[in-house]
Amino acid sequence: MPSAANPNLIGYEYPLSERVRTLLRLEDLYKKVWFFTAKTEPVENHVALVLLFDILEVAGRADLKSDLLQELERQRHSLEGLRDNPAISVDALNQVLREIDHTATRLFQMSGKFGQDLRENEWLMSIKQRSNIPGGVCEFDLPSYHYWLNQSAEQRRQDIETWLAPFRPIHDAITIVLRLLRESGKTTAQVAAQGMFQQMMAGRVAQMLRVHLAREYSCVPEISANKYALNIRFVTLSGPGKERPRTADVDVAFDLTFCNL
Repeated sequence: MPSAANPNLIGYEYPLSERVRTLLRLEDLYKKVWFFTAKTEPVENHVALVLLFDILEVAGRADLKSDLLQELERQRHSLEGLRDNPAISVDALNQVLREIDHTATRLFQMSGKFGQDLRENEWLMSIKQRSNIPGGVCEFDLPSYHYWLNQSAEQRRQDIETWLAPFRPIHDAITIVLRLLRESGKTTAQVAAQGMFQQMMAGRVAQMLRVHLAREYSCVPEISANKYALNIRFVTLSGPGKERPRTADVDVAFDLTFCNL
């Protein structure tokens, strides 16, 4: 992803736990579903619906509601302890705490299994089932879906937003948790000599790594990490028909951030 602070940098995030991996997947799906829901072409709204089905699948694999509620409560207690810190803006702190309380309340009020309303919608589930088949949602397969796609763009948008509404508390909670996770890290400047970088963890605990490097480098990081060591190999990019990717033969300067809640 582009760096919000510096558009000349490209950021890469590497989760070090299954929970963070799930949150990052859902964050990516939510961004895309909001984007395509706002579009007006039928094919774009079809993509939004497929993304909605993806969210349903990913979120349904974990007990996200209880995990997120526990994490929000933990963060609330942690932030409350900062009230006496003169370096902390009280107004900014109160704003974050209000966001956490509001989101936790809405999350707690969610009843039943995540996405149960959608799972009980036979029409939507028929589309979901057919969308798993390559070319399976042609008009002769699902004439009712073809009819819906030919409704006004405003009607389609309203329908999708209605189906998305039960998913919003999860989205808001994920947004808060990942924002706090990203803000928790301290960034250091590093150099990968001849494209290779290794750092011993030495007891360091992290839930996510962030790597930012300048766009001018025609390479991407391949990251592996465990409780003992972090290894980053910067691999050159090659186009179709060109040589296989290989380790960069130049020193690569990058920013490294260890994030942990």
